[in-house]
Amino acid sequence: MSAPATGGVRVCAEAVPRYGRGLAAVALTVAAGGDDDPPGRHGTAHLVEHLMFPRSGTGAAGARGHAELVEGAGGVCNAETHRDHTVFHTTVPAGLLPDVLAWEARRLRDFAPVDEVIRTESDVIGEEIRGAAAGGRIWEAALAGLYPGSRDSFGTAAELAAVTADEATAFFRRHYTAGRIVLTVVGDIDPERVVEAAHGLLAPPAGPVPASARDCPAPPVPFARPAAAPPPSGASGPHPVIRTAPLPAARPGVAVGHRLPDPVAERRAYLAQAVLAQVLGRSRLPALARSARDGRRLTSATVTCGYHGQWLASAAPDLTLAVLGRAPGTGVDAAVDVWRSVLRGLADRPLPAAEHRRAVNSLLVACHRQSDSLTTRAVALGRALLVLPGSPGPDALPAELGRVTPEDVADAARALLDGPTTVTELATAPVSRRGEAA
Repeated sequence: MSAPATGGVRVCAEAVPRYGRGLAAVALTVAAGGDDDPPGRHGTAHLVEHLMFPRSGTGAAGARGHAELVEGAGGVCNAETHRDHTVFHTTVPAGLLPDVLAWEARRLRDFAPVDEVIRTESDVIGEEIRGAAAGGRIWEAALAGLYPGSRDSFGTAAELAAVTADEATAFFRRHYTAGRIVLTVVGDIDPERVVEAAHGLLAPPAGPVPASARDCPAPPVPFARPAAAPPPSGASGPHPVIRTAPLPAARPGVAVGHRLPDPVAERRAYLAQAVLAQVLGRSRLPALARSARDGRRLTSATVTCGYHGQWLASAAPDLTLAVLGRAPGTGVDAAVDVWRSVLRGLADRPLPAAEHRRAVNSLLVACHRQSDSLTTRAVALGRALLVLPGSPGPDALPAELGRVTPEDVADAARALLDGPTTVTELATAPVSRRGEAA
């Protein structure tokens, strides 16, 4: 078959020998994810991700699979499917980089799954879905409530079981095209030589290709950015509340979901939500759960911002999710009232400077720790170029976070109070198939 990766793959390479001595990381980012799944085939993008790691004997002339090649050389590789993109990442000793680039080109060129492998990988994904357990179901319930029709990128076992090799190949050929792919390489490398090698393997169009990640122009958006969703139907009250079906849980609780701003068009508001989640999850709510005040209505509290807690990992409409443990005798509405009262306090009284500084610093430390990882940096560069066009990129993030003020965080709290909210009861009693307590 013709190689879908030819004719325009953008390639960016960055030398970072100061903390990547002797190593190189490669990220292949593709603008195709769970939101691109065909109707009735939820999980196709996730399945294709798995099929990009062909097992021994399934490729051309029974060639060794990608993971086997990488791991056999002492490297590591993995992949992630999000709602709007899929990213494949590999880290190896820098001397093996030419081989890795050739292997990346090969798996793009030779993608040809058979039904037997489809069934095997569908079963593997089924185990991943079951392994996601309650956390995945809670996040997906809030997502569907806030953005009707949206679903997690994991997939549905029943729909995956019906996917054929022809359908997987059709998805690959439609979405894994040059204009929707970015290849980023970072580490102890010579950027010009890397770009030249990638040119030869991925056959980009004639003309210069930037050798430095700083010089890589933001590509035109290869896919339609999702429009802001209208207020969900079925909401009640002055501030829309969407009650989703109860979910089984080990302990009584409630999950509360809120929409996040657009990470590109409303960048500062989005980052303020990340700071707010840090404040809520690390100080305000845990302190309340430990305290005897307020009748101890909460026993635990976690707050995450972004795709399953990964902020700035996607451009698809996303959410902040609070999961609150309910003390004995505390009802769902009472626990939600505690959540809203904490938000109201933050909205009415901007954070003290010290508390604000601690929250921002904790996010900055996380950013710096990630930037010390070659793999994470390669992934972040690919996302910035392909998924978040127009964003300043990972190097600008510390300065952006530093510009978020306590007043911005207060505005973020008000936005959560005023916007649509999902409420999901977490019940210890068995839950029927229709989602009602049995």
